[in-house]
Amino acid sequence: MTVRNLIKRSGPLILLVLLLPVLALFVPDFMGLRNLRGLMLSVTLVGTIAATMMLVLAMREVDLSVGSTVALSGVLTAVVIGATGSVGLGVVAGLAGGTLVGLFNGAVVAGLKVNSLIVTLATMEVVRGLAFLASGGESVAIPAESFYALGSGGFLGINWPIWVMLASFTGFGVLLNRTVFGRNILAIGGNPEAARLAGVPVTRVRITVFAVQGFVAGLAGIVLAARITSGQPNTSVGLELAVISACVLGGVSLSGGIATIGGVVVGVLIMGAAQNALNLLNVPTFYQYVVRGGILLIAVVADRLRQGGRLPTFRLRRSVAAPDGTSHA
Repeated sequence: MTVRNLIKRSGPLILLVLLLPVLALFVPDFMGLRNLRGLMLSVTLVGTIAATMMLVLAMREVDLSVGSTVALSGVLTAVVIGATGSVGLGVVAGLAGGTLVGLFNGAVVAGLKVNSLIVTLATMEVVRGLAFLASGGESVAIPAESFYALGSGGFLGINWPIWVMLASFTGFGVLLNRTVFGRNILAIGGNPEAARLAGVPVTRVRITVFAVQGFVAGLAGIVLAARITSGQPNTSVGLELAVISACVLGGVSLSGGIATIGGVVVGVLIMGAAQNALNLLNVPTFYQYVVRGGILLIAVVADRLRQGGRLPTFRLRRSVAAPDGTSHA
């Protein structure tokens, strides 16, 4: 195997292996047990949703509405628990809200053949507005302490949000690599028309994937609401960019047809480690925006290099004056 092929196949893992010792050397307390535990908790939101964003991107689509869906689901859960006193009904409301957003995205994208970037950009705004309307523009307290256990409790010494993330990684990793449905997703991402001619139910698969994306975003919103003990309509702004960055850093192709759950896990850890290091170094928030934007740009360029081998080159051609006074390139 050549060095180029090794980097192409294992580049994200190599980057993580190189990054961790550097951060351990230059960032105080980075490798401390308490900080590593906090690091794992901090990536649960991005990691849980990245597992399904992987499916969307592998299908040659994108979903920019996940951050707003997280906020809406948390608000719906808080409102219903407050109105009924039932944690179960609140959880059902949050999951239903997220799933409906995903179904709507899928129906418009697959049924009406509208570009997913435009559709989910619109629903990102609409769903955020619905979250503010449902909450009256304010955070909604959750009057049920038993619900908080979902965010702060755990099993075998591991917090429930981490278990949810691990279940998401495992479940959707198996779905992608071990099932016909997963192979259909990759086939659609590789060549939608060829997949259709081969008998793949393209429309149904696309709608299902977007619905699953909405369901998982709703679940993540419920877990987040349990962690912060309230429904916040203004939470998770920009979450979609962090999720997409993690996926692309992990080798998921923006051109579709290529994705691995192992790569996504590595991408999530890279994003989380970078964010954690910035926080430990007390880097101002404004600079953190610059760093996160730079990571996204690097991820996109890396994806282009992986797929095409090299970036396109541009050459300026000088104009040469002809004997009749005209110029030619």
